[in-house]
Amino acid sequence: MSDAFDNGPFFHGTKADLRVGDLLTAGFNSNYRPEIVMNHIYFTALKNGAGLAAELAAGDGAPRVYEVEPTGEFENDPNVTDKKFPGNPTRSYRSTAPLKIVGEVTDWERLTPEALQHWHDRLAALRADERGEIIN
Repeated sequence: MSDAFDNGPFFHGTKADLRVGDLLTAGFNSNYRPEIVMNHIYFTALKNGAGLAAELAAGDGAPRVYEVEPTGEFENDPNVTDKKFPGNPTRSYRSTAPLKIVGEVTDWERLTPEALQHWHDRLAALRADERGEIIN
């Protein structure tokens, strides 16, 4: 672990139906800029942060939050840390190594339909603004 602020537990939000022992890997399209293939797998130390990511994830499945264990080194996510915000307020991380699923979490806060629409509107505005780049 390099400069990361947390030791866990860690969470990942997705619409994929996964099982304990499955591995999450980098190399998939970004949920925020679908034209970009991500070099990292992202996770957070906040259950509800992972829940937000699950709600916004691409796909038709139900939003799910998994507790995950990094299998290699990880770092603070530069998309939401010192390059854009001081510290790491979202407790977000990324790794090029897989994340191992250690369990599903069900006690995270779901967004209201209005809040979810607000987030979708914000993402649409980010996609339209070419300055909203992803640090990949």
